[in-house]
Amino acid sequence: MRWPWRRASSGERLVVSWSGKTLAYVLAAGAGKDFTIIRSGVEPQGTDTLEEFSRRLVQLGLKGYVTDVMLRPEQYQVLQIEAPSVPPEELRSAARYQVKEMVDAHLDDLTMDVLRVGDGEGRAASQMFVVAANNSFVRDVMGLGEAMHWDVRVIDVQDMAQRNLQTLLEPARATGALLLSGGRQALLTISAAGELFYSRRLDLPEGFMGMTWTAAAAPEPVAVDTYTPVEEYVPDYAGGGSYSPNFSTTGADSAPAEQGDIDRAQRLLVEVQRSIDLWERTWTQWPLAGFQVFAGERSAELAEWLSRDTGQNVSALEIASSFAGWDTVAEPDRPLCLPLLGILLRGDA
Repeated sequence: MRWPWRRASSGERLVVSWSGKTLAYVLAAGAGKDFTIIRSGVEPQGTDTLEEFSRRLVQLGLKGYVTDVMLRPEQYQVLQIEAPSVPPEELRSAARYQVKEMVDAHLDDLTMDVLRVGDGEGRAASQMFVVAANNSFVRDVMGLGEAMHWDVRVIDVQDMAQRNLQTLLEPARATGALLLSGGRQALLTISAAGELFYSRRLDLPEGFMGMTWTAAAAPEPVAVDTYTPVEEYVPDYAGGGSYSPNFSTTGADSAPAEQGDIDRAQRLLVEVQRSIDLWERTWTQWPLAGFQVFAGERSAELAEWLSRDTGQNVSALEIASSFAGWDTVAEPDRPLCLPLLGILLRGDA
């Protein structure tokens, strides 16, 4: 069915995320890798009913668009598994059975998809990603889409959006990306030759964005047993939870507030380094060319800190040259809006 107000010929696309009763959106025009941001923002539903909230969105001019949806990391799991030895048409059903003990909900309550790891060559050929999203999140966003008369074409995940953004500037080499988009988790991805090879969620200490980071001395090297299986070295190798090393807290309560911030911030630094070490041991044919990071107004500070203490070439993720109008996006909205831009770069759009 074609809604009579559908703007299919306008060349404009709406990309949204809908999580925690908060809508983030980017309306853009363009194609390929050349887009102009027309409108963007973050709208909390608050105490409004869905009908009241929809009326508010209509007043913002968001009704009736061709729309892509991006699920945020808290709305799905990404699991990395050994690829089942079955015909391609049986891959999804075999993967569902294989991850049934790894997902955090009953299989009947999940929507799943599978995709290859990396370029499908060598070690990557034996592995695959399984993306599992709770049906309730899918129903919620489709319910909002119906109320707004959106023509929803795509439901994608932030891992893939992030891959698209990081490979926009480095399409051939292996690069990492670390995005802090609000909340208590950061998403770290490593891609090479335009394909996603590695994805991990990293827990952030409470109040991390207000902490002092850069005054810390570099952490002591993490001892790594080269014979330890990958799955034991990083328990969330499959993309599930997050690694939680034991840190000494002796004297932490009596330390100055700034030093306490530094000590807690080191946890992120250590986990980033662990991921780098794992990558270098696992994908020796793809040396890391560097990392791109985003932390809102503190992106440059985060890049400087990680660059110094990991020895990697780390820079702030800069997308203004690729998305005209990014400078008009309100600074508080950027952490939630920036990942949406990666959905615009989907090759099949």
